[in-house]
Amino acid sequence: MGIAERKEREKQQRRNDIIDAAERLFFKKGYENTTMDQVAEEAELSKGTLYLYFKNKEDLYLAINIRGMGLLQGMFRQAVQKGNTGIEKVENIGRAYYEFSKKYPDYFSAMIYYESRNIPDMAEDSCFQSCEEQGMQTLQIVADAVDTGMKDGTIRDDLDPLMVATILWGHTTGMIQILALKEVHLREVHGVNIEELIGTSLSLTARGLTPE
Repeated sequence: MGIAERKEREKQQRRNDIIDAAERLFFKKGYENTTMDQVAEEAELSKGTLYLYFKNKEDLYLAINIRGMGLLQGMFRQAVQKGNTGIEKVENIGRAYYEFSKKYPDYFSAMIYYESRNIPDMAEDSCFQSCEEQGMQTLQIVADAVDTGMKDGTIRDDLDPLMVATILWGHTTGMIQILALKEVHLREVHGVNIEELIGTSLSLTARGLTPE
């Protein structure tokens, strides 16, 4: 390995170490309650070195979101591979999204927080652009599954795949958020089987997509 390659690897490792440190603090204390000084201390770096890699806290937060979206994309792609038809792929993606929220609750919460706020003055920022691209790639996996279903006849052909993907994203996100708040209450007070609830939600959604 040449000197330039080794330096680049060390630089990337340090960047990952910083993101790891920020994750520990953001997930424990919350985004609003974490400072760049605390991240530098957690990463065992000077504040000056930290700013060589991330210009502000928003950049760090976006980097964490990019990680989370990468994990979600991987789960979506695996879900797509398990389906034989378009509608099966769509249902599998919905279940994978729920499984992601259970397996990686901190990433899910970070992504929801990102969607719920306007990060100021970042439209031209490279981290912001990367985060937006990751989000679009994730949504496109869903849209492609819908398009597959439209072509194989398992999904209505009068729909716009990207619009359907956006609706499915919103519907499933809402269901997951309700469960995050009310899962114990639904299970213990009302006797709701959570897995059955998720399955019914996905089935009802699929029914609205299938040809009559």
